[in-house]
Amino acid sequence: MINDRLIDAGELPLAVRDFGGDAPPLLLLHGAGGNLAHMTTLARALRPHHRVITMDLRGHGRSGDGSWSWDAALGDLAAVCVQMELDRPAVVGHSLGGMLAALWGQRHPEAPAVISLDGNPPPTRPEHLPGLDPEKAAAELSRLRAIFDQMEAAAGQVIEADQLPDLVERQQMAARDMGANEKVWIEGFRRNLVHENGETSTRPSAATASQLRTLMNELELAPVYAATSCPELVVLPTRDLPEQEPFAELYAAHRRYLVDQAAASGVRYLSLADASHAMVVEQPAVLAGLITDFVQSAR
Repeated sequence: MINDRLIDAGELPLAVRDFGGDAPPLLLLHGAGGNLAHMTTLARALRPHHRVITMDLRGHGRSGDGSWSWDAALGDLAAVCVQMELDRPAVVGHSLGGMLAALWGQRHPEAPAVISLDGNPPPTRPEHLPGLDPEKAAAELSRLRAIFDQMEAAAGQVIEADQLPDLVERQQMAARDMGANEKVWIEGFRRNLVHENGETSTRPSAATASQLRTLMNELELAPVYAATSCPELVVLPTRDLPEQEPFAELYAAHRRYLVDQAAASGVRYLSLADASHAMVVEQPAVLAGLITDFVQSAR
């Protein structure tokens, strides 16, 4: 049976969902702006071979708010492992969760396996875009930065009561367009809503979004890969999301950079055919098979 819990991590409460099972434990982490509900379809596909635990990262879903740092987030993961009695879990994360998985592997050589599902910081410098003219790269990065500025400014916004039904309908349409489970998608949307003092706002807050953006922009993964001794797999995308298509040259160059970085670091990597950054939604069954095979071979 699926069991939802709120555990005390000391600094803040952490919301956890236990999918049950007696197989080797696996901790599954969502991306920035998401929550544990967004990992439900993948968790169900993994459940026959693992005891799957998902959680809301701090500042997301039903977990508490707290200042964001890599150390603080990794401490939250450790608290979940202790209180859920997870003995040497494999750690799998998507996007921000994938970055945390990589950092967990660096600090926990005893981990049986860590897997990053496109857990990569965004491009911020021309050297992140090999093959692109430096002047054009700088211009495209400036244009992309403006989009991220808009996204950060929208974080934590208040939703007027009469706007909520339209937002839910748009989320339903997005789920259908992506071929996602509509019920799961809407749970993920509603789980990041906060109702306080007669107002509804979204999570993460503006402060959390700003902290996360800074952390991800400053993260260099090559040294992390090089310092990791436990088995690690990095799954990379091969195509753009619809909203990335106006930046097609930039993202094609960045995918080249990610492949080059993984290869130079000696980390095992896989460029997943016909997969975008939304691979968790697009190919959950394929990912579950890749994850299970890798974890079983690494144990």
